[in-house]
Amino acid sequence: MSNIRETGRTTRVTLRLVAIQVLVLSLLATLAGRLWFIQIRNGDEYTAAAAGNHVQQVVKPAVRGSILDARGVPLADNETRLVVSASRTELMKMKDDGEAVLVRLADLLGMEPKEVREKVRLCDSETPQPCWNGSPYQPIPVTDEATTQQALVIRERAEEFPGIIAEPTAVRRYAAPSGADTAQALGYLSPVTDEEIKEAEDGDSPFLRSDQVGRSGLERTYDSWLRGKAGVTRYEVDKLGRVMDTTESSPAVAGHNLITSIDARVQALAEKELDKAMKAARLEFDRNTNRNYKADAGAIVVMEARTGRVVAMASNPDYDPNAWVGGISGKDYAKLTRKKSNYPLLNRAIQGQAAPGSIFKVVPTAAAVKAGYDFGGSYPCTSSYSVGGQTFKNFESEDHGSIDLGRALEVSCDTVFYRLAHDQWRKDGGTKPKKSAEDWFYKTAHQFGLGKETGVDLPNEVSGRIPDRQWKKDYWKASKDTWCERAEQWPEKKDYVTRLSRENCLGGMLLHYYDAINYSIGQGDTLVTPIQMAAVYAALSNGGTLHAPTLGKAIVSPDGKKVEKIEPKVNGKLPVSKKTLEQMDSALEGVATRGTAAWRFGGWPQNEIPMHAKTGTAEVYGKQTTSWFATYTDDYAIVMTISQGGTGSGASAPAVRNIYNALYGIGGGGGIDKKRALLPEPQKNLPKIRPDGSIKAAEILPEKHLKEDEPGTGTGTGPGGAE
Repeated sequence: MSNIRETGRTTRVTLRLVAIQVLVLSLLATLAGRLWFIQIRNGDEYTAAAAGNHVQQVVKPAVRGSILDARGVPLADNETRLVVSASRTELMKMKDDGEAVLVRLADLLGMEPKEVREKVRLCDSETPQPCWNGSPYQPIPVTDEATTQQALVIRERAEEFPGIIAEPTAVRRYAAPSGADTAQALGYLSPVTDEEIKEAEDGDSPFLRSDQVGRSGLERTYDSWLRGKAGVTRYEVDKLGRVMDTTESSPAVAGHNLITSIDARVQALAEKELDKAMKAARLEFDRNTNRNYKADAGAIVVMEARTGRVVAMASNPDYDPNAWVGGISGKDYAKLTRKKSNYPLLNRAIQGQAAPGSIFKVVPTAAAVKAGYDFGGSYPCTSSYSVGGQTFKNFESEDHGSIDLGRALEVSCDTVFYRLAHDQWRKDGGTKPKKSAEDWFYKTAHQFGLGKETGVDLPNEVSGRIPDRQWKKDYWKASKDTWCERAEQWPEKKDYVTRLSRENCLGGMLLHYYDAINYSIGQGDTLVTPIQMAAVYAALSNGGTLHAPTLGKAIVSPDGKKVEKIEPKVNGKLPVSKKTLEQMDSALEGVATRGTAAWRFGGWPQNEIPMHAKTGTAEVYGKQTTSWFATYTDDYAIVMTISQGGTGSGASAPAVRNIYNALYGIGGGGGIDKKRALLPEPQKNLPKIRPDGSIKAAEILPEKHLKEDEPGTGTGTGPGGAE
């Protein structure tokens, strides 16, 4: 009986052992299968994921290179500020994710807790700005405006502020030397975006998430030089984020410095004079609109005539580029972008397009000569010109009798140019152009570099517009449906807009006589920018060479050992013979001595420093007149414009005269005081950057003191060099 019991017990034990063995084998088989799936089939994927989870990087930003004026004065550099940062890794180890610490920090810094929380949260597709776009292992800046007392509190009471760091850090600074903001020319910085990181990852200069990049101006054009290369330290961390080891480390490399052709003193003066002229214009009464001039925007360009280098570039309304440092607030951004502010981020020197008025007349003058009209011929300057039932008046309805083209420039006689343009339009076939039509008045404008970008080394330059036959056709195709719809919608209306829409619907592709007439005096659909006209008048000064305007002069390594000069580029030659160029030069000198600008140049030392000028007052439908003033000497070309500012000689000329006075040291009685002169001749030598990064200011070295074989001498052809 007992044997039977033993046998049964043994059988049950054996069955249990077999079951356990089967279970163990099954588990082992499952584990082996899972290991095969993870290590073999999806091994690469999980290996990469594991590596990504366990290696993190901390970035040490590179010190951005400085932007210097022509004498070595910093326009944009870096200053040491006390930056308070938060370690998100440390905060996340706390029970409340560091909420209590952030509240205490906000109270210490005088900030709202919400603002601090937003700055340390990580950016993703669902998180709006502000947020942190860099590595979560990187200290996240909360403010770069901490006081010494606040930093001491954080350091001394570390137990109350765990994970909070206060240390000195290099931060971008726009120094505004002599009061020169130079805002639109310099531009500003902002954090790199995910799209930019992706686009640049295979290029020569890939981005890191902590990078700040130039968004406009010189900061953008020369960003790859200025940015330098950030230092990266890679850490091996465990799944809890604890650092286990340092796997790799590379030092930060400082960015190069950019030396510009801008003179901070002249820049400051240009900004001041532009602002003063606009304020003065607002005090003047406009008889056409029965209210004061709005003078809502303006620009001025001071350019070296022989090289196209920009000495000053001012645009108004202006802004402080320091507003972008450390991240611009939503309130400040709204101020800079709303209509009420009139968009100060626009650089109106290269992006402001307007009809040029009479400063454009140098183009039809050259075109008329190319078309076979005699410069010294006799042309009636009547008070008006009538054709096709329309009467086109001379400015202020003056009648000067029969005059040559030189005198027509001096007194800015509209009717001389009306007749020439209308006559040439008829010779070319009118609204039914001949196959052999030369269209000299339009072709010459293109050869003057108008209707296209000058190539200035600033981003987002606009091209302006020369309304030739091709442009008329293209514009008609793009606008026909709108014009026709408007004409059909209000057939009974006889207002200007409706009548124009009806006419354009039917024949907007044709170049009409009134198009040619208006174009001849820089009106109608013609648009130019101040930088374009400065390049044109610089070419008239230097003998006919059209340069691509440049602000960058040289790129210098941080230690000053490597210097890469940025040489001026030539865009072409004016389509003008030596004889015609000399005749136009004489006429433009006459504008300053006995023509429309003479009253603004009383007492000017014309024998020592020949002045040439052209006034312009452009009419714009629905707005007040645009003021233009274009000038040149042997050294400089200065062009200024004020939107809705009145006449050229009335609104813009005084500011331009004041700048010339300062450049050459001209006193009230017309005498020249060289000790007072800011820049009597363009400066050619460069400031020197020492190995320790300090700067030795450049001395003024006029071009005539340079040897012929020394780099940087002028590239102009001299008087009469172009054909």
